[in-house]
Amino acid sequence: MSRVGKKPVTIPAGVTHKVDGQTVSVKGPKGELSFRVHDEVAITVDGNVITVAPRSQSKIARTNWGTARAMINNIANGVSKGFEKKLEITGVGYKAAVAGKQLQLSLGYSHDVNYGIPDGITITTPKPTEILVAGIDRQRVGQVAAEIRAYRGPEPYKGKGVRYEGEFIFRKEGKKK
Repeated sequence: MSRVGKKPVTIPAGVTHKVDGQTVSVKGPKGELSFRVHDEVAITVDGNVITVAPRSQSKIARTNWGTARAMINNIANGVSKGFEKKLEITGVGYKAAVAGKQLQLSLGYSHDVNYGIPDGITITTPKPTEILVAGIDRQRVGQVAAEIRAYRGPEPYKGKGVRYEGEFIFRKEGKKK
């Protein structure tokens, strides 16, 4: 039994929802998102509460049950509060700046890395060594943050590179004489 799927999703205040067959549409102050639930999962609406249940005990129904509940919860929270990921840049001369629809990264290469900011995502740099990725779609926010981090991931010897806020980097000892 799914522990995640058992919990009902409470829609926050100020957010409207509509269930049309297997499609759940949610509209809030930050925007509108929709999600198509797998056919093996049943959706029931009772006021501001959406409940998800498997239609049968097949493996596909049980695996999509918790996923459907989590996705509905994420879109409901996304249109009301939004999501954000914070990245930290560590290293001498490593910095970031936003210029128009481009994120310019100086990461120790012979050239600057330019990352085009996708639609629906806002990237800000409160400090030159901090990047804040925000948006209403949790998956896209995480994907953009992962793509930025992939340009120069943190290395284990000096810890230089781009890391998530609070991420622990296992440090290695350098060469011995």
